[in-house]
Amino acid sequence: MKLHWFQVAPNPTKVRLYVAEKNHAGAAIELESVVVKLPKGEQRSPEFLSKNPFGGLPVLELDDGSTIVESLPIIDFFEELHPQPSLWGADARSRARARELERIADVRLLSAVGRYIHATRSPVGLPPNPAIAEAAAAAWPQPLVYLNDVLADGREFLCGSAPTVGDCTLQGALQFARFGEVKLELETRYPHIARWDIAYRERDVARQVLTL
Repeated sequence: MKLHWFQVAPNPTKVRLYVAEKNHAGAAIELESVVVKLPKGEQRSPEFLSKNPFGGLPVLELDDGSTIVESLPIIDFFEELHPQPSLWGADARSRARARELERIADVRLLSAVGRYIHATRSPVGLPPNPAIAEAAAAAWPQPLVYLNDVLADGREFLCGSAPTVGDCTLQGALQFARFGEVKLELETRYPHIARWDIAYRERDVARQVLTL
């Protein structure tokens, strides 16, 4: 299998962190790495569009040539192949909570950070759009407040003592924010996320994947 990705792009980062976490916990997911250079427009090439007509990353290319083109279905595919240890949780309630937090980190935070970056200093050359940037900046405080409150009890990861997919998503969002020089003011406004962020990045698993 091949994973098509690009450094600092948040959704590929989410999947690569997931794979690293999964393997660290005892799975054996083996992937060939294919870097797609977004700033050079390689995602718009006919060869790449034949794998993902939407031109997005990540893409998981299976051995038979078929592809999976969205991050969560890629993760769920691996969870089906390697159910233990689960990065969603051990029972229905814990899995629901893990998915809830992952969606908050993705849809409400990562999405806002991504819109802001692409409206200010887009790595793929999109034109600046101050109105979109302003709306995006107004959207991310609410999920940051929520996630900060979740971490306020000092827990190591979003769901407690073990990482889940939401941690991978949150770190993908924060690395992209660092890349885009987005001022989230974690240390002053969201100290529990700041504490989590520092501790997560110091782990060997994170150092295998993160570049910022």
